[in-house]
Amino acid sequence: MFLERFRLNGKTAFITGGGRGIGLSTAEALAEAGARVIISDMDPQVLGAGRDELKRKGHDVEAVQLDVTDSKSVAAAARSANERHAVDILIANAGIAWPDTGSEEMSDEVWLKVVDVDLNGAYWSCREFARPMLERGRGSIVTLGSMSGLISNKPQRQVHYNSAKAAVHHMTRCLAGEWADRGVRVNCVAPTYVDTVMSRGGFTDDRLMPVWMEMTPMKRVARPDEIAAPILFLASDASSAMTGAVVVVDCGYTIW
Repeated sequence: MFLERFRLNGKTAFITGGGRGIGLSTAEALAEAGARVIISDMDPQVLGAGRDELKRKGHDVEAVQLDVTDSKSVAAAARSANERHAVDILIANAGIAWPDTGSEEMSDEVWLKVVDVDLNGAYWSCREFARPMLERGRGSIVTLGSMSGLISNKPQRQVHYNSAKAAVHHMTRCLAGEWADRGVRVNCVAPTYVDTVMSRGGFTDDRLMPVWMEMTPMKRVARPDEIAAPILFLASDASSAMTGAVVVVDCGYTIW
C-alpha cells in the first residue's frame, strides 16, 4: 500500500533541463515509477542524447527543445505538452552556474544571465505549467534550489547564483501558499555539490574540491540519482501532505 503511493502510473511529467545530470536522472526515476516523461533542454545534442538514453532503457519519453529564459517559448511548450497529455508533474530543473566571480568585478551580463536562467526560467516554467493544473485542481511541482541558497558558501564567490537560488526557495513557498487550496503542491529540493557534467565542466576549480570535501561531513559529493530520489518523493502522492517545503540534500554540508 505505501509503496504504491510512490507510483506515477498514468501520469505525465515535464522536466526542464532534462537532457543530462540531475534532470536526466530524475526523468529516469519518474519513468521507472510509471510516468510518461517529457524532457526539455536548450541544447539539441544534449537533448537528443538524453532522449536516446531513456529510450534504450525502455522508457516512454518525448523530447522538446526549450530555452526557459524565453517566457513565450515556455508558454508554447506548456500548451503543446498539455494538448498531447495532461501534464501532472513539473520538475523545474533547468539551471546554470558560473565560475568564481567577485561581486565588484561582475558584469551586468553575467549577473543577468544566471538570474534569468535560475530564477526567471523557474518562475516562467511554474507559472505556465501551473495554469492547466489549477484548472484541473491537481498537480505537483518540484523546483530545484541549492544549499547555496541557504549559505554564502565560501570560498567561491557566486553572489548571482546564491541569490537566485535563495529566491527560488522563497518563490516555491509563495507559490505553494497561493495554490495549496487549489490542489497544486509546490516543493523544492536544495542539493549539495553533485557529480554532473556541469559541475565538472568549468564552473568549479580543482583547488576547491579538497576544500569542499573538508567542509562536508560525509566527505563526498552527491550522485544525480541521490537527488532524483527525493524529487520522485515530492512529485508523488507519497508526499501528499507536503507543500512549500525546501528539502536539503547536501551530504551534511549545512549542518556545521
